[in-house]
Amino acid sequence: MTAPEGPHEAVARVLDALGTGAFLADDQGLIVAVNTRGEQLLDRPASDLVGRDAHDLLHRTGWGEPVPRAQCRMRQSVIGRRTEQGEDEWLERGDGTLLPVAWLATPCDTGVRPSTLVLFHSAGHPGRPAQRPPADGRLSEMERLALLAETTTLLTSTLDIHEALRRLITLVVPRIADWAVIDLISQRDEVWRFAVAHAQGGTVVFRDDLQGPMPPVPQESSMPLSRALRGVASSFAGPETYQGPPDSGIAVEQRRLFEATGMHSAVIVPLRSLHGVMGALTLGRADQPDHFTATDTALLEDIARRASLALENARLYQRQRQVAETMQRHLLPTLPRTPGRSMTARYLPAPDASEVGGDWYDAFTLTDGATALAIGDVVGHDLDAAAGMAQLRNMLRAYAVSQQKPPSKIVEWLDQATLDMTEVSMATLVFARMSENAAGQCELSWTNAGHPPPLLVTREGVARYLTDGHGILLGVTPEKVRPDATAELPPEATLVLYTDGLIESPGHTLDEGLEHLRRHAAALAHRSLEDFTDQLLARARPPDNDDDVALLAVRHGTGRPS
Repeated sequence: MTAPEGPHEAVARVLDALGTGAFLADDQGLIVAVNTRGEQLLDRPASDLVGRDAHDLLHRTGWGEPVPRAQCRMRQSVIGRRTEQGEDEWLERGDGTLLPVAWLATPCDTGVRPSTLVLFHSAGHPGRPAQRPPADGRLSEMERLALLAETTTLLTSTLDIHEALRRLITLVVPRIADWAVIDLISQRDEVWRFAVAHAQGGTVVFRDDLQGPMPPVPQESSMPLSRALRGVASSFAGPETYQGPPDSGIAVEQRRLFEATGMHSAVIVPLRSLHGVMGALTLGRADQPDHFTATDTALLEDIARRASLALENARLYQRQRQVAETMQRHLLPTLPRTPGRSMTARYLPAPDASEVGGDWYDAFTLTDGATALAIGDVVGHDLDAAAGMAQLRNMLRAYAVSQQKPPSKIVEWLDQATLDMTEVSMATLVFARMSENAAGQCELSWTNAGHPPPLLVTREGVARYLTDGHGILLGVTPEKVRPDATAELPPEATLVLYTDGLIESPGHTLDEGLEHLRRHAAALAHRSLEDFTDQLLARARPPDNDDDVALLAVRHGTGRPS
């Protein structure tokens, strides 16, 4: 009797229908399945591939060395679940030869777990790794220019400070030096030894025991690192430089560094930005016999200038993110506690934005005891959009609390107000009142200003959109009368207000996005409100979404825990 086919074997069988090498990798980069053509191209059986890290096992440079993870586009595509393609890369086969390949990686849904499909085909004949010339630190003029170009490309393609500095280290070690040391000055003028790294067996290894906080920079010290951290000049250094009586705590740490690394020659250059000194870069040689020269110093100063520019951009970006995150925390409201109702909300920023945008939600209690609910979207993913959103939200609250009027009237006043809001170029909104009617039933009245319709899900899993009460965007025709709509909410029904980032996706129509959301919401109707909301976001948000998402869920009735 044949054993039942497992999910991975079934996937591998499907992959066999492809006419090129293919493997499936999970969100950790581990190979889940591989097709027969892939086994042939890699000269490895599936048993040697499945469960292994694809990057560590296969990815190599043309010299046969492991590719640093931070520089591997294929791995970044797999981990980030992005569709990308490339060529001029090598995979190591089972016999140790290198296979030049062209590849395409794309996310796919196998029903097993989030995965990425990697297709690859031979771009040449397998061969033995090329012999790298001995690393003696001497670069030709063309190699120097290529290194500077590579420095600019790699360091300016990330806004993560740690990632940029690690890329800098992999650029210069072991190409120029055996050791690289980076000291950074914080915004509080504190010095931190960010990294001490050296080349070992074709990879870069970090010495955690030599990293950490450093003593303050003495203003009177003439020692090389102290001068570089003050931005004075680049200097050569060796173990003999720090053999005399130390003039500062930094000198003590430098003596320890030379003793631990065995460096016989080093050059220390400042990392300067337009606004001051950011730190220092030390490159040292222990295995390479040659001492650094003035020509080396000129090259390293050029590298340091480019690194400083990238570092400053990354710091400015992080400061902007911190400002945006602080602003967003203050803008997101605290939800009211209302007897007989539970509510929860989520906000997910756009992946490439500064953690703030124009999507917003609000909920508050009105003077007559009704609960006001709002969801809206001001176009943009920046601080201007956030400022416009704050203006709209605050004005809406003021009108709603001070005037006991239907939602349509409140939004008509808001229509007029948007004409004077310079930060609001385009905005949508759903504003609703939830209250008890004369029959004691929960009633929702609302008006919709160009926003995706609210979704109502009964406890039995019947989900429908509330499409009535729909009008044009805010501020377009402020003199136009807006419609109201009313609906009774069954006990334990869940009302979902959301922004378009939950339903819009490149390559799919809006109707497809709405149907996708409706089906998932219906399937989750039996979940607690918190679980319902989290799962709905995880399942319905498009994987290629590049917009922020706000979601407000309200459940009427207390039959189930929230």
